Amino acid sequence: MNAGSTPCRVETSLGPVEYAAYGDGPPLLCLHGAMGGHDQSTILGRLLAPEGWRVLAVSRPGYLGTPLGGREAPETQADLCAALLEHLDVGPAAVMAVSGGGPCAVHLALGHPRLTRGLVLVSTCSGRITERLPLAWHMLRLAARFPRLGAMLRPKAASPEQAVKRGFGDPASRRAVMNDPEALALFAELSAQTRSRLGERLAGTVNDVAVTRSRDYPLEDVAVPTLVVHGTADPHVAFAAHGKQLAERIPGARLAALNGGEHAAIFSHRGQAQQAVAAFLSGLPDA
Repeated sequence: MNAGSTPCRVETSLGPVEYAAYGDGPPLLCLHGAMGGHDQSTILGRLLAPEGWRVLAVSRPGYLGTPLGGREAPETQADLCAALLEHLDVGPAAVMAVSGGGPCAVHLALGHPRLTRGLVLVSTCSGRITERLPLAWHMLRLAARFPRLGAMLRPKAASPEQAVKRGFGDPASRRAVMNDPEALALFAELSAQTRSRLGERLAGTVNDVAVTRSRDYPLEDVAVPTLVVHGTADPHVAFAAHGKQLAERIPGARLAALNGGEHAAIFSHRGQAQQAVAAFLSGLPDA
């Protein structure tokens, strides 16, 4: 299947899960962040996954075709991901999560280490997030509740330049994305997706915000190989409080610090992030 593969919804032992898949090789489970879904999990894979991996791009509970009911906690979201891997009978998977997908990924490693070959945590939290929510979150939440407002926002998302301007405060990061045609196209696609089907992304996003502002994690108990990829200038999930803490508290974790990178640093620092992920995945022990 290719990167544009049609998502499907399967009934696992713990309930329905929507996912899309592409590529061949060992499984790489990709988990999106807030305002996401399988489409944004797919972009994470397209942006960072090296050749030779089969990407399983999941809609986490509360997003698109995966219902939230009873899956609010990251532990239960992790259980559902484990049930998907067992349903597909693919064996242990590497897990790559971005932003709000981090708590689910961490609990997949904690609760199901036999199914987790390794973790790649991209711009994710180490515990409670205290940073203020960006204005864009409040606008998107209003747009999801009031479709006419959403319709007003969508034309602005059509311009890749405007998407980059909204997504990055640092001029150097903006230039880096604008000068990388593949990163620019993927970021514009991500921005457009965020503003589509808003009502089907809202429940999961509201839940993610609540989780990341109320939970801490026993990171010292994570016993699988881990790579932390984090921008040093992240305004939403601060590097010192989260990225650095993840690398220090998870035993043996590696840190790829993206110097000057913001929350979406994997677009502006794509080459560095790709190299770090490829080296990490290639060094994982055999399943």
